[in-house]
Amino acid sequence: MNAADSSEDALYRTRHSLAHVLAQAVLDMRPGTTLGFGPPIADGFYYDFILSEPITEDDFPALEQRMRRILKKGQRFYREDLPVADAFARLDEMHEPYKREYAAELVDKNSLPSLSFYRNGPFLDMCEGPHVDTTRDIPRDAFKLRSVAGAYWRGDADNVMMTRIYAWAFADKASLDAAVSAYELAQERDHKKLGRELDLFLIDDDVGRGLPLWLPHGTVIRDELEKLAVELEFKAGYERVATPHIAKADLYDRTGHLAHYKDSMYPPMEVIEESADGESVRETYMLRPMNCPHHHKIYASRLRSYRDLPLRLAEYGDVYRWEASGAVSGLARVRGMSMNDAHIYCTEDQVKDVFKEVISQYDEAYRILGLNDYGIRLSRWDPDDPKGREKYVDAPEAWRRTEQIIAELLAEMNIDYEDAPGEAAFYGPKIDVQFHTVTGRDETVSTVQLDFAVPPRLGLTYVGPDGAEHTPYCVHRAPFSTHERFTAFLIEHFGGAFPTWLAPVQVQVLTVSAQFGAYAREIVDRLRGRFVRAELASESDTVSKKVRDGTTRKIPNLLIVGEREVADRTVTLRRYGVKQQTTMPLDTFEAALGKTIAMRSLTFEL
Repeated sequence: MNAADSSEDALYRTRHSLAHVLAQAVLDMRPGTTLGFGPPIADGFYYDFILSEPITEDDFPALEQRMRRILKKGQRFYREDLPVADAFARLDEMHEPYKREYAAELVDKNSLPSLSFYRNGPFLDMCEGPHVDTTRDIPRDAFKLRSVAGAYWRGDADNVMMTRIYAWAFADKASLDAAVSAYELAQERDHKKLGRELDLFLIDDDVGRGLPLWLPHGTVIRDELEKLAVELEFKAGYERVATPHIAKADLYDRTGHLAHYKDSMYPPMEVIEESADGESVRETYMLRPMNCPHHHKIYASRLRSYRDLPLRLAEYGDVYRWEASGAVSGLARVRGMSMNDAHIYCTEDQVKDVFKEVISQYDEAYRILGLNDYGIRLSRWDPDDPKGREKYVDAPEAWRRTEQIIAELLAEMNIDYEDAPGEAAFYGPKIDVQFHTVTGRDETVSTVQLDFAVPPRLGLTYVGPDGAEHTPYCVHRAPFSTHERFTAFLIEHFGGAFPTWLAPVQVQVLTVSAQFGAYAREIVDRLRGRFVRAELASESDTVSKKVRDGTTRKIPNLLIVGEREVADRTVTLRRYGVKQQTTMPLDTFEAALGKTIAMRSLTFEL
């Protein structure tokens, strides 16, 4: 074992032991509490409880104090292995029904002859370990309780909701302080918080969970992103289409979505229609979870030749997915979304070039947005997954062939990637673009998928050079994922301070006093005439209050006008996050602003 492995093992033991210390403190503070799981995680640990009385973050100081008292006592961790029958009896005596349920599953699944328990002081838990020797081995200044959340037992929404207490734990105080600072930054940049403060979007219970209402400022961001995508697609030869939000259930049955995606779809809608001969016909419709079935029907609308391929169909189509209640969160996980979607129909010989074009398009979009901290994941099927038949199309040879194609093209492009078995789409392998966000998460932002399964199901064909019919591949691509998810990502990335081209309000004009209002209104009208999102600040407030308000709203360009500016036909520019103000002719500012917006620059192009 090298030093790094030894260090990681020691930290794992510390975090695992602290989870037991937390559970002991909770049982001391809330007698009658029932235990769930308490594992170490990447930055600390958590423990799940059914609490006899609620615990809130206001209780954390008292809870941490109890934990530090336990550490100071130097309780030793003892392991005991019990035969299965004795272990079950002990869990029953402890009144731990959830541990008992899990123990039975472990024994049944693995044919275990015994189960292990760990005791430290008065606390006893069914646990495999490992742990530190004594609680004195744990630094008392390197852990901190973080938050309280709800969590379903075993992660299943059909099970009881437990209370999860999260905590940080590190080898030393400096590492803890760095983690806490990063967390505070993440809280400050949380898109739900900034969405409220900047009037970007709204979730209303009368509309429904996971169904966001885009407010005017948020709609600007949607529109600008769509405009960028449309321009990039136009340059790359995409053709735009528009399709309905619903379709007959039979279509989704034929594509395989009902078989592999039904749990993520809204319930069916039953309607009775009158046929041409007057008969009543019962039809079943469903909200679409994806745009691809509709695009496939457009492809199939006429005979296609190999000369027509690649055929690129693009749409910003609204789709609907029944996300579990516990997963719905702000814009990041929603139930109604607008998908930045396109489907490229091509021959097998064209697949690599299509993927390379798409990746190049992604690179251009990321460059414009200033995004560079990302990696590539090759998401494959997992033939050993016991639920494989439910998750994937059963076509082993097709899986191997398509995964080989993607692996080869990544090698040809000298792109390093993470291999991820079990993360494929049901119809084929994919490349996922994984971003390390400023808030410390790793998340999938974009995807490119190779679909070998659905085109033959719908009878999609093209006439090849040999005059025979062949089945095309379909490449699914979504550089901006969904508007909702990608906007959440950008809100946090920019901290709500968007570059000028993307900002809901691009320019706000502030007057030193009301007497200069005519010149300020002239500037606003002139800029809006050039389709700049400009507005006039309230004339009744002081300049300092206007500046504070504009800064709070994170408006990128504040123009201050007073007596000198009116006389000289100038403006004084105050950029968000820049202390130095610059006075320049109005014509100079207008030209620089136009250049900044046209170039979609991240800075102001003077």
